[in-house]
Amino acid sequence: MNLQYLTSASVIINDKNTSILCDPWLVDGEYYGSWYHFPELNFKPEDFDYVDFIYLSHIHPDHSSVKTLKKMNKNIPILIHSYETKFFKNMIERLGFKVTELQHNKRTHLKENLYINILAADNCNPELCHKYFGCSIVESKFGSTSIDSMAVFDNENEVLVNTNDCPYLLANETASIIKSQYSKIDMLLVGYTSASAFPQCFEMTPDQKIIEKKRLQSMYVEYAEKYVELLKPKYFFPFAGRYTLAGKLTKLNNDKGAYELEDAYKYFTKNSSINLKNNKCIILNSGESFDIHLGKSSKIYEPMDLEKKYTYIKKILNKKKLDYESEKFPSIEEILLKIPKSFEHFEEKRKQLRFSSDTQIIIKISESQNILLSCRGNGFKIISENESNKIKNFVKMELDLRLLKWILDGPKFAVWNNAEIGSHIQFSRNPDKYERGLYYSLSYFHC
Repeated sequence: MNLQYLTSASVIINDKNTSILCDPWLVDGEYYGSWYHFPELNFKPEDFDYVDFIYLSHIHPDHSSVKTLKKMNKNIPILIHSYETKFFKNMIERLGFKVTELQHNKRTHLKENLYINILAADNCNPELCHKYFGCSIVESKFGSTSIDSMAVFDNENEVLVNTNDCPYLLANETASIIKSQYSKIDMLLVGYTSASAFPQCFEMTPDQKIIEKKRLQSMYVEYAEKYVELLKPKYFFPFAGRYTLAGKLTKLNNDKGAYELEDAYKYFTKNSSINLKNNKCIILNSGESFDIHLGKSSKIYEPMDLEKKYTYIKKILNKKKLDYESEKFPSIEEILLKIPKSFEHFEEKRKQLRFSSDTQIIIKISESQNILLSCRGNGFKIISENESNKIKNFVKMELDLRLLKWILDGPKFAVWNNAEIGSHIQFSRNPDKYERGLYYSLSYFHC
């Protein structure tokens, strides 16, 4: 079995004459134009039209990139987990693909000696992954729906486990099931970094951001350690969550809670408790591969040049336009016309969840006007900036009015959680606490 690394969570698993492309994100500008690759990619989606299958772990655009899939051969079979809600399946089918849903923990023959086993991997907990809006559009039941998956690939001899975006604390039970069913694991693909709007999009002091950034970095490499300690793979491959913000958001890059791959590798090989004699850490440059049977990489890893990255951000990414920046700014009146229907949907979901809180939601729409949403059934109103400053318990959000219009127009145009992950929303809150019902209800604040 052979593993080829492309970028972020995008890899190709090759076995004899069979190839599976996993989680292709091969076009810059996902999350409404904010997520870019560095180093730059030297290939395009059409270059991989030869693969036999595409496996998509979950709905996030850096794992199921619509911009990528639109460019690919629609005759390639798509494999996904059989999720309770069909939102994900329907989205991919609308692109023209045939989607095969595989049942949880059912080892399925693909071709020749190659098998896949997809397992529902986690119960969504946004407080752990710091994606505060969660994945409400694919949760059929609040707080208890799996929205990500792990996959096990085997050729009746070698075993590769892909954990995708599943933090250990949410998915250790699934990982334990895999451990009990497979006598050995040859290769583990494991996440090592955060990919959320926290802390870069939250109002806090520079020192607080540094503290939170370091905390997230430590937390995610420790999650990876726990996976390695549990599954005891012969090799493990840190991957996923690698992105650089573009356009007017480039200023946020330094505050992201993300680890550079080289720093994570240094941690795993110098400071970790992992037994590297038995569990060897492998990293690859884009396009290179690792032969699991021979234990050899196609090329020695070349570390990223940080100076080149900073120059690329300054000279190239800084000039990129976000997707909505080609739109005209809506008038305040246009925005206000969409609020009653949007609040109706918000309130319906809030009541359904039986969620109530003294925290009020403030959405800034101009220098002097804000939308105020009650989480206690007291409706909404338009308030001044001075009035908003007097509110004690609040979550305040500010985003480009063009993107806000897209979100208010409904999920076909944009959704709150992708706007958050893409770092398009600036947050401030008091008290500094997370209320899941608030964000879940707010996900339905659209027409």
